[in-house]
Amino acid sequence: MKPATGKILLAFLVLAAAAAGWVWVQSRNGGAEVRYRLAKVERGAINAVVVASGTLNAVTTVQVGSQISGQIKEINADFNTPVKQGQVIARIDPATFELRVNQTRADLDAAASAVMVARSGLAAQQAELGRVKITLADAERDLARKKALVEKNFISPAELDKARTVLDTTREQLKAVQAQMQVSEAQIGSALAAVKQRESLLKQAQVDLERTIIRAPVDGTVILRNVDAGQTVAASLQAPVLFTIARDLRDMQVEAAIDEADVGRLRVELPVTFNVDAFPRRGFSGEIRQIRKSPQTVQNVVSYTVVISAANPDLALLPGMTANVRIVVDSRAGALKVPNAALRFRPPDAQEAKPAPEAPAQQAGGQAAQQFRQRLVAELKPDEGQKAKLDEIFAESRQKFARVRDVKAEGERRKQVERIRGETNARIAEILAPEQKIVYERLLGELGARGQAGAGRVWVLEAGQPKALDLRLGLTDGTSTEILGNALAEGAEVVVGLGESRGAPGSASGGLPRFRLF
Repeated sequence: MKPATGKILLAFLVLAAAAAGWVWVQSRNGGAEVRYRLAKVERGAINAVVVASGTLNAVTTVQVGSQISGQIKEINADFNTPVKQGQVIARIDPATFELRVNQTRADLDAAASAVMVARSGLAAQQAELGRVKITLADAERDLARKKALVEKNFISPAELDKARTVLDTTREQLKAVQAQMQVSEAQIGSALAAVKQRESLLKQAQVDLERTIIRAPVDGTVILRNVDAGQTVAASLQAPVLFTIARDLRDMQVEAAIDEADVGRLRVELPVTFNVDAFPRRGFSGEIRQIRKSPQTVQNVVSYTVVISAANPDLALLPGMTANVRIVVDSRAGALKVPNAALRFRPPDAQEAKPAPEAPAQQAGGQAAQQFRQRLVAELKPDEGQKAKLDEIFAESRQKFARVRDVKAEGERRKQVERIRGETNARIAEILAPEQKIVYERLLGELGARGQAGAGRVWVLEAGQPKALDLRLGLTDGTSTEILGNALAEGAEVVVGLGESRGAPGSASGGLPRFRLF
């Protein structure tokens, strides 16, 4: 009896194990039910935001340097010292420059004495000139008398020749004195020029002496001091920086690096909020003051510097702090929005869920242009003249899109489509009034600046199975995206991910079933 009972029990255990294995395999292969995580479509505010980081700086920062070389004799300003324009903040040892001033002043006195000597020589020559002129007049009268006496034979002709010689000699003396006077006048001019040169050297020496006194060029606060008393500064091709003064720390600015993909959505006077790590719970606000057109390329990434105002009335913000900038470029108050997770979700086993092949460029361009025109008419409310011009622009655009069909290379075809859209957008902007341009820029930002809305796909459940639904998308804040059109209603549920599978009845989470033998 006992051996038979053991065999029966062993056979029963083998059968039970085989049944458990069969049930487990069936529950894993065909009996599991996929569960989905769902989220509702909601209505609420949505903001398109550009996020960046930048550095806080004073609006005006002045570097105070030295134009002369020398040893620092005294320092009158330190870090954080408030200074006024013209205030003495440092001195360079003036001894060398004082000696140079004294030397150039002595040179000037010597040059002035040389002028006086030259003028005295000219005065003596002028007196000599007078004497020679008198002698010349006497010689002329003597010659005339002797001519008369010779004619009357009262004196011999030799006496007449002697008088003529005296006259000629006197005339040459007159020429010599006049030449000497010209030389003296030239010497006086040279001496006067030397005086002016010495005066210039004296003024230069005095300026250098004055430069030994370092003064604050503006009202502000010293934020950097690079020298100490006793240190020698050497001014060569570049002036050494002694101090850095921030003009007004109550009015600062953030210099933020904005990526090239986002800079097109920014404009001057756009409001900005930012915070700094020193005050994580405090927000600061400002506005865009300037969008600099100079690109900065770092590791093949192009960015542009955007200057943002930063009021600092309590002096809490300090130069050099890193600001985390948040710029709202567009917003919707009551937008219908879907979670971005729903746009990213794709069922793993749905082959038919793949997006449809892209339409030809000319077809996509024509459809987008027609939709774009409808939105323009609805939101811009153009007059009849503008409508006629819009029809002309879009007609030409359709013809250009049609010609793109013959382009075989996909990359080139895309480039031509983008170029046509850009030209169309620019021509439309030219016919709009200023108030219409504001709406038009917002519309372009909403449509991706391409004249067409972004496209996306979500999945909804029908009879427990996912079904694809294509959407037209608008603004996004990184978490949710605006839905355009009536494809989904508020409160509708969309699939955002997969949940845990539920096994067939009688199984525990798809694991091995447990059986009780007794």
